[in-house]
Amino acid sequence: MSDGFKASTNTFAPFLDKLADAASSAIMPHFRQGFAVDNKWDTGFDPVTIADKNGETAMRALINDAYPDHGILGEEHGPENLDAENVWVLDPIDGTRAFITGLPTWGTLIGLKTAGRPSLGMMVQPYIGERFGGDGSIAWYQGPLGQMSIRTRACDSLEAATLFTTTPALFTEIERPLFDRIEASAQLSRYGTDCYAYCMVAAGHGDAVIETGLQAYDIVALVPIIEGAGGVVTTWTGGAPADGGQIVASGDPRLHDILLRELAKAA
Repeated sequence: MSDGFKASTNTFAPFLDKLADAASSAIMPHFRQGFAVDNKWDTGFDPVTIADKNGETAMRALINDAYPDHGILGEEHGPENLDAENVWVLDPIDGTRAFITGLPTWGTLIGLKTAGRPSLGMMVQPYIGERFGGDGSIAWYQGPLGQMSIRTRACDSLEAATLFTTTPALFTEIERPLFDRIEASAQLSRYGTDCYAYCMVAAGHGDAVIETGLQAYDIVALVPIIEGAGGVVTTWTGGAPADGGQIVASGDPRLHDILLRELAKAA
């Protein structure tokens, strides 16, 4: 993290905190409390809770009131007005598995796409009291450590890198061997971090995140944070990440190029 704090000039940046406050107020009464967990899938397990639904409902109400001409894409309540110039992309609880097991490694993701590109984003962790934001040009932190601008760290080799992924179980039979080889060469890898991994890369505490099977609402909010801190986010083929899929985020563009050369074999 760097000293000091530079505020975003994006018109909608102050609105991020209003959305964060609303989501946090709706979600926190349920964290580490008794609540029902529903499964979205007929086979397998994709949990959703009343906290997920209420968090998104609260954010949608604010957006519809303040910016009725904007679009919304949310994980829990679907799309509306997606042809708008500005579309908010919402994941009220990224890391619901962490949430339902009492771990504070989940976060609320609030993203904004302008003309189809991620232009603004925030990750909110209300239990810890941390917020990571970015607009593609700058990135910032607010929390127990104060308020400050954040930057990625230099890392030009895989052997010196710290990697994150939510779980290797995400990868397909074709993808997994590539990740295993990359992980074997890296200095350190950490699992179970969900959206927090991307923020740790942005803040200079790790070097790369490698994931697959992501949806737009899993990544749009995180792209402006990583990019604003000096990093790079793409698909495994080096393409635009806004629609999700196979995603790699790196703090150092030199490391990103190394990772793309390996990951493109399974892209």
